[in-house]
Amino acid sequence: MPTPIAAETDESTASQQSQSDRDSDFERLRERLDSLEAELERKDDRIAALERLETRTEDLEAETERLESVADASLNKAGANKERIAELQSRELEKGAHLRAERVDVRAVTVPDGRLERIEKAGGTTYYRLPESADPLERGGDVSLAYGDLLPIQQLARMDDERRRAAANALPTRLAASLWQSRTDPSVGDNPWERGCKDVDEFVTASDLRHWIRRQEPGVSESYAKKLVSRTIDALLDLSKNRLAVRRRTERKNGLEYTERRVILPTDAAFPGESRRTEERDATDTGTADVHG
Repeated sequence: MPTPIAAETDESTASQQSQSDRDSDFERLRERLDSLEAELERKDDRIAALERLETRTEDLEAETERLESVADASLNKAGANKERIAELQSRELEKGAHLRAERVDVRAVTVPDGRLERIEKAGGTTYYRLPESADPLERGGDVSLAYGDLLPIQQLARMDDERRRAAANALPTRLAASLWQSRTDPSVGDNPWERGCKDVDEFVTASDLRHWIRRQEPGVSESYAKKLVSRTIDALLDLSKNRLAVRRRTERKNGLEYTERRVILPTDAAFPGESRRTEERDATDTGTADVHG
């Protein structure tokens, strides 16, 4: 049987263990509470941030609505202005005006039969007008011919090499265009055309054309160049709608006579834009005569 002293010792030990357990539980609860408070603070911060974002979103939505209203008003105003401009341009075109091409929306203007003609004036500036209507204010200088008014040979001659190659697959066609360009464009340099007389304005002989072709197409043989001469002449006649002509002329060289073909440009040939060609040549000839006379 335990003595009274032993019993007191056991009770004291049990009491100490119970207090230690309570202290441990309290410490865990305190740590848990601290953790919960920290988590609560983070959530409060998050809630505050979300509220600020919500406020900012509402402000942005309001600003977006305002800007959309401003944009709609601007578009409506621009559309109305565009309609007024198109109406004014349509009226001016009907009165015969020539309007700068870059300022005309051809889809917006309304003209009889919906037909507009694009023309070019001195200096290369392009305009729109009703077909064949003269500018009552005579602005921009003389009218160059519209592209569609030109003969095929003239159209091809105006193209650069890349566009010409895309438009004409056949070499004789391209040679014919280059030959015509050499006659009208001094920048080309290699011009085999010669000044004619009487009823011939200009001409090029078959032999000169053969040499010219070989200069234009390096590597072409003499025999192939002769074939190209005939094909190029055929292309010239076709593309000029037979405004050009071929004549045979007897020549004398080294005491021998031979007949050679000539491609001629008659003085009365009707080429769009070259109606004053003969008058200009006569004026030049007269001026030369005055100098050397």
